[in-house]
Amino acid sequence: MKKQTLAILLFFVSFLGAAQIKGSITEKSGVALPGVSIFIEGTYNGTSANDQGNYFLQVTTPGTYTVVYQMLGFKTQKIKVVVQNGVTVQNVVLVEEELNLQEVVINAKENPADRMIREAIKARKSNSERTSKFTADFYSRGMFKIKDLPKKLFGQEVGDLGGMVDSTGSGIIYLSETVSKIVFQKPDELKETIIASKVSGNDKGYSYNTARSTAYDFYDNNVRFATAMISPISSEAFSYYKYKIAGSFMDDSKQMVYKIQVTSKRDSEPTFDGFIYIVDDSYAIYAVDLSTKGYRMRQEFIDTLTITQQFAFNQASNLWSKNVQALEFQAGAFGIKFTGKFNYVYSNYNFELPTDKKLFGREMVVVERESNKKDDSYWNQFRPIPLTNEEFLDYKKKDSITTVRSSKVYLDSVDGKKNKFKFFDIIKGYTYQNSYKKYRLAYDGVGSPLSYSFNTVQGWNLNSGFGFYRESENEESGREYSVRLNLNYGFAEDRLRYSLRYNHRFNRINNDELSIEAGIKAEQFNSAQPISPLVNSVASLFFKNNFMKLYNREFISATFSRYLAPGFYASLQSEWSQRRALQNNTDYTLIKNEDDYLSNNPLQPNNDALAFEQHSLAKVSLGLRYNFGVRYITRPDSRLQIRDSDYPTLYLNYLQAFAGSNSDFNYSQISGRIVYELDLNNKGSIAMQLKGGKLFNAENISFIDYQHFNGNQTNVNNGGRYLNVFNLLPYYSASTNDSYSEIHAEYNDAGYFINKIPLLNLLKTNLIIGAHQLAVPDRKPYQEFSIGLDKLGFGKFRQLRLDYVRSYQGGFVGDGILFGIKFLNFVD
Repeated sequence: MKKQTLAILLFFVSFLGAAQIKGSITEKSGVALPGVSIFIEGTYNGTSANDQGNYFLQVTTPGTYTVVYQMLGFKTQKIKVVVQNGVTVQNVVLVEEELNLQEVVINAKENPADRMIREAIKARKSNSERTSKFTADFYSRGMFKIKDLPKKLFGQEVGDLGGMVDSTGSGIIYLSETVSKIVFQKPDELKETIIASKVSGNDKGYSYNTARSTAYDFYDNNVRFATAMISPISSEAFSYYKYKIAGSFMDDSKQMVYKIQVTSKRDSEPTFDGFIYIVDDSYAIYAVDLSTKGYRMRQEFIDTLTITQQFAFNQASNLWSKNVQALEFQAGAFGIKFTGKFNYVYSNYNFELPTDKKLFGREMVVVERESNKKDDSYWNQFRPIPLTNEEFLDYKKKDSITTVRSSKVYLDSVDGKKNKFKFFDIIKGYTYQNSYKKYRLAYDGVGSPLSYSFNTVQGWNLNSGFGFYRESENEESGREYSVRLNLNYGFAEDRLRYSLRYNHRFNRINNDELSIEAGIKAEQFNSAQPISPLVNSVASLFFKNNFMKLYNREFISATFSRYLAPGFYASLQSEWSQRRALQNNTDYTLIKNEDDYLSNNPLQPNNDALAFEQHSLAKVSLGLRYNFGVRYITRPDSRLQIRDSDYPTLYLNYLQAFAGSNSDFNYSQISGRIVYELDLNNKGSIAMQLKGGKLFNAENISFIDYQHFNGNQTNVNNGGRYLNVFNLLPYYSASTNDSYSEIHAEYNDAGYFINKIPLLNLLKTNLIIGAHQLAVPDRKPYQEFSIGLDKLGFGKFRQLRLDYVRSYQGGFVGDGILFGIKFLNFVD
C-alpha cells in the first residue's frame, strides 16, 4: 500500500512540474486545420496539429513564451502565451494567406518562376550543408487503413484480422508510434535510439517506425521512393518540370516566400506535381507540398503518394530547418483499398555534433528494451501530436480485444471451431492448432492442382505431407522449431518417397539455426533446380520435351548456420547419401506426336543406359557470406541486418567429398561469387554477379558432382533478374569437373530511356539489357546478350517480361524470344 501511495504521489509531482500548452487550431469558419506547425520562437522545440486540429506542446518550465503557428496557405501567427504549471490552453484561429500574384519580372523573356528555381539550384548545396549534421528529438506515428476486405481471398477465409476490421471489411490494420533521439550526418550516417514504442493491439510489440526511412531531402538531386524521384530543384530539374509562380507572401520572419507550382513535363517520368515554396534571397526551401503516382515510382499497386514538409526559421542560427513532415498514400488491388499516413516531428535540434570518432557505426538504430513498457501517463506527456478520436478509440478497442483474445478461454474457443474436422479435409488439407500454447499440426491434402506434376521418370506424381510447428511462448526469445514429413508418390514408378526434416531456430539475434533431414528423394542432377516442376510438366505433356533429369538420393544431412558478426554469416553442412541412377518409366503425353522422349541420361540423351553406377558419398562444406558495409537495427527480440547497396556481397564455399564407395568419387571444391548492384539514381541500375571455382582430384567423379550451370531450353523463365541463368544454354552441355567462371550483368533503365520514347512511354515499362559469359576448360567461352522490356502488363498487374536473346560461342549460335512470368515464383 505504501508503494502504491508513493507511486501516485510521484506521478502527480511530475505532472505538476510539467508545463504544457494545448489547444485547437481552426480557420475563420471553424473548420479544423490539420498539420499546422507549432514551435517556440527562437528555439527548435515544436510539434504539429493532428487531423482534428488539436495540438500539444511541451515546454521545460513555466513562463512567457512566443508561440509560432505556421500552416501552408495561412498567415503565420505569433502569440505570447503565459504558461503555468500543468496545462495552459491556447486556441488559435488562422487567417488565409493573401498571395501577391504580381510577378517580379527581371527579364521579360524569362519565366520568373524559372529564375527562382535556377537560383534555388545554385544555392542547393550551400543550403543543404547548413543542416547536414545534427542531433534532434524525433517522433513518428504511422497508420494503415483497409477498406472493402472480402470475407474470402483466393478461396481462403480472411476473418476480421484479429478484430482489426468491422463487418464491412474496413478498419485500422496498423497504428504505431515512436519517440527517439537521433544523430544524423549527410549523406546517410544515422544513430537512433528509440526510447518509447507503441503498437496498437500488441503491448509486447516494438514499432518498425524509424527515422532511417524518413530522410526525404529535396536538396538532393534524387529523392528515394522505391525508385529515384527527381527533385524539383535537381540539377536536371528543367528537363523534367515546368514552373509557374502561384503567388508570394511575407513570412513572419520578414522574408519573402514564393509559392511555385511544379508540373511534370511527361507523366511517365519519376516526378512530382504540386508546390514548392522558396525563400527569396537565401533560396532555401520553406515548404513542399508534392504528389506523385504509383506508376511513376514503379509501384503499380500505389495510386497516389503525397509528401508535405514545413521548415521553421531560427533567427539565432539564421537557417531554415525541417520541423514537420507528413506522408500519405492511397493503394489498392483486387477491389481492396488501402490508405496510409505517417506524421513526423523533428524538435530540439543541435547542429553541432560531438567530436566522437565512434559516433557512427554499423548499428544504426537501437530499440531500448523497456521502450514498449511506457504507460499512458508517459505518452500523454511526451506525445507531440495528440491522438485523433479514431486513433484513441483504436488503441482502446485493441487493447481490450488483445486482453480478451489472448486469454486461454478465448483462444481455446476459437481453435475449437477451426479445428473441427470435415470429411473433405481429407482432400483439401487440415490444420489443428493450439493458439495459447503456440503450436499447430498441418496436413497438406491432395486436392491442390499444384500438388501434382509430371516427369518421365515418375510419371504423374503427387506431393503432400504433414508438419508440426511450435513457437516459444516467450515472444522475445525468437525460439521456434518445426518437424516436417514430405511425401512424394510417383504413379508410373509405383513408388513412395519421403523425407523428414527437423528445423530449430534458437534466436533472432544471431539467427542460430539447426536443420536435420533424412529420407529419399528424386533429385535433379543440378541441385540448383534449373527447371521447375510446372514448366517441365508443360514442356513434357504438350511438347514432349522432358528436360528434367532425375536420380534417386537416399540421404541424411545436418546444417548449422548463424551470424558470426553483423554482416558475416556462416553455414556448416554435412551429409551422407547413396545415389542410384533412374530411367524413364512412361511415354505419356497430352499432345500426341511422332517424337520420342529423350532418355533420363543427361550425358547420353539418345541412350537409355544408366547415367552412373550406384555409389555412396559423404560431404562436408563450409559456406561464408559477407555483406560489406552492412548496418543493423538492434531490437530486444532481434537484430535486423540492413545491406548497404553501395557495397558488394561476397560468398565463399569449401566442399570436401570423402568416404565414397569408390575412392575415385572423392574430391574437393572451392567456389565463390560476388553480387553487386550499382545504383545510377534516376538512370536505373546495373546488377551483376561474378562466379567462379575449381574442383580438385575430380577426374573420375560422378556426373552428379560436376559443376552444373543453370541453362534453359524452354522459352519461359520466372521474369526476375537473370543473374544466375543462361537462357539459351542446354542444361548440361557445359558441366565441368575442372575450373569455371561465370559473369552475369543486367542494366535496368527504371524507365529513364523508355519514358522519353513516344508510344513506348505509354507502356510504363523498363528497358533491360543483359550480358552473360561462361568459361570452362577445353571449350570456347559461351556468351549471351539480350534486350527486353520488364513490368509489362495491364493496370496494376505488371508481372510479365519479354526478352530477345542471342548466343555466341566462337560465332553466332542461336537466338530466341524469352517470356518472363513472375508469378511462376509463387506457384512452384
